[in-house]
Amino acid sequence: MALPADYEHEAGHPAPWFQHHEGPWTLEEVLALPDDPSQRVELVDGALLVSPLGTGRHQLLVGDFYAALRQACPPGYEAMPGINVGLSGGRLLIPDFTVNAAGFRGLLLPVQDLLLAGEVLSPSTRLQDLVLKKKLYAEAGVPFYLVVDPKGGEPVATLFEIDGIEYVETARSAGGVLKLERPFPVTIELSL
Repeated sequence: MALPADYEHEAGHPAPWFQHHEGPWTLEEVLALPDDPSQRVELVDGALLVSPLGTGRHQLLVGDFYAALRQACPPGYEAMPGINVGLSGGRLLIPDFTVNAAGFRGLLLPVQDLLLAGEVLSPSTRLQDLVLKKKLYAEAGVPFYLVVDPKGGEPVATLFEIDGIEYVETARSAGGVLKLERPFPVTIELSL
């Protein structure tokens, strides 16, 4: 979301759209916010989840997964980085990368078109990604949730698959490599 040309941000002060909003946010209001490429703005039950973009290492990992998934996608699917996903109740999440039904070119991907949502953990989103988003994607019936944890020396990637209404772990990286058979065969090398 880019800010208007006449916007003057003072260090430590929130953007004007935070200062002047009353009550719960709506999906329409969030989608109408000006673009700001420095952060992600998501919506859960009328509350905004605002987080800065990740570090260079975070972005490299996002790129690794997006590129590998994009190349391996079977017909009818495509991988995308950072798209808006619409869930029930006017909720909006922005996974770091997705695999979804091919052909989406709009602003808000319907969650039923989502095959896999992927998140690279960062200090500011770790709890949201591991608890809140995992729960919301499971409730929405998203078949696969892929989490990449760069904390420590070697990143660890874990794939979860929906089993009823909860996710169960079905694959984990070893030696900096994640090999998957589901949802389709792909091998992903994790950047250090």
